[in-house]
Amino acid sequence: MIDMGIEIFIESWAVMVDASPYVLLGFFVAGLLKGFVPDELMARHFGKRTFSSIIKAALAGVPLPLCSCGVLPAALGLRKQGASKGATTAFMISTPETGVDSMAVTYALIDPIMTVIRPVAAFFTAIFAGWLVNASDAGEKPVSRDLPMAPIACACDDGEQEDGTWRRFHNGMHFAFGEMIGDIGKWFLMGVVIAGAISALIPEGFIEQSVGHGLLSLFVMLAVGLPLYVCATASTPIAASLLLKGLSPGAALVFLLAGPATNGATLTVMFKVLGRRAASMYLVAIAVGSLVLGWLVDRLYGALGLDIRAVVAQAGEVLPHWVGCVSAIIVLGLVVRTWLRPHAHGCGCRG
Repeated sequence: MIDMGIEIFIESWAVMVDASPYVLLGFFVAGLLKGFVPDELMARHFGKRTFSSIIKAALAGVPLPLCSCGVLPAALGLRKQGASKGATTAFMISTPETGVDSMAVTYALIDPIMTVIRPVAAFFTAIFAGWLVNASDAGEKPVSRDLPMAPIACACDDGEQEDGTWRRFHNGMHFAFGEMIGDIGKWFLMGVVIAGAISALIPEGFIEQSVGHGLLSLFVMLAVGLPLYVCATASTPIAASLLLKGLSPGAALVFLLAGPATNGATLTVMFKVLGRRAASMYLVAIAVGSLVLGWLVDRLYGALGLDIRAVVAQAGEVLPHWVGCVSAIIVLGLVVRTWLRPHAHGCGCRG
């Protein structure tokens, strides 16, 4: 048992070292977005019940580093500002399925192709969901813009209204390395430990032999991902470990799309705010979209003749080992700081 624990620790630390430089880079870019891109700029474009508003909402959500629970206040705010159900749904799917932080970690732990495929898949899944919602609810009435506004951002964002580039930069970094780390840090560490356990405990080829590379593997990962609460960043090391054990790239994509986009809290809010029909279309779009895109990704890797396991095995070798170790210590220090000072990172409405 002790030897098993040591093996899990060693594998988890290896994942942490590979991912941490890119986690820090992702948080930095997220801070820049937070500091210099006003929330109101996005909300202004989502009100009309048109296909273009769905595209805008899906596109706006792709780079944002919000998990499936953190996106709820932002999406509710957009809805009460007059965003259509379709645009709100598109935003609620593309936002948690990817983000600048998870894209950076995907590059670190998987490969450049999946780094590009992941946000593109999230974008098209979100558009499909928004179109389904609008098509199934043709009688939707505009939302009154006079309704009480759910906050899109925390009260700590007030400083962004002050003049000065430095103030905006400071507020963005405070959000990224304080509030955001506090909200998703524990989930990222949990994902790293799960990835380490998979690497240590599951024999080589076990998943390939038991699940295979066909449609069954896609449905299995959909069944695993739908009820699971895991943010986009935390899901990446888990997917990378599963790939090394024989999971197909398409099945990994299904997990990367379905896992971050759904959990009990998200579905409860969907039913309450958008209605039963929209919530049902939300689930249908995620299921159908992830399965179709997963199947296409398997065909793509097959056509290119790529062995993703070989690429994933070398993915962490881009940077010197000492850079990864220092970055891992920094990430751990930031997460521990939020545990010791639970209110230091803000109200926690975004994450």
